[in-house]
Amino acid sequence: MIQEEWIQNIAEGDREAFRLFYQEAAGPVYSFILSLTKDPHEAEDLMQDTFLAVWDSASSYENQGKPLAWVFTIARHLCYMRFRQRKRETDLEGMEQEKREEGQVSLVLEQAADRRVLLDALDALREEDRQIVLLYAAAGLKHREVARAMNLPLATELSKYNRSMRKLQKILRNAEKDA
Repeated sequence: MIQEEWIQNIAEGDREAFRLFYQEAAGPVYSFILSLTKDPHEAEDLMQDTFLAVWDSASSYENQGKPLAWVFTIARHLCYMRFRQRKRETDLEGMEQEKREEGQVSLVLEQAADRRVLLDALDALREEDRQIVLLYAAAGLKHREVARAMNLPLATELSKYNRSMRKLQKILRNAEKDA
């Protein structure tokens, strides 16, 4: 189990604390990132970036009893940055292709728009609720595992998950109507 004092020790440059932290967190963090990226190579790159960010920013960690949630926040932020970068690249490529194929619908742009709607819907959730949804629905963890990772009672995790899913469904239905 991940211990908060490891992060404090990491902030002081303790490599052994970082090694222990990495051993405990690597599996769930990789699963979380893979669930967002759907690409094992990109997930490995982002996981490395995530743990480098943990090493670099451990001193800014605020003790709230949820170090893994903090790491997931870092990982999510790095993933979203990568998505935004790719979206810009995809939009430019799609526009260039549309110029060549006038009158045809660009599948690349449609997929980018769908991804944007989903990311916007997830952003509407509170941080903790978003992490619960992503760990369960995207990373494939069981509710019991999510509750343990988030340091929540199982009943609380289930309640937050169900409430968040209802909110997401409502947001996505409204986005569908507006489209």
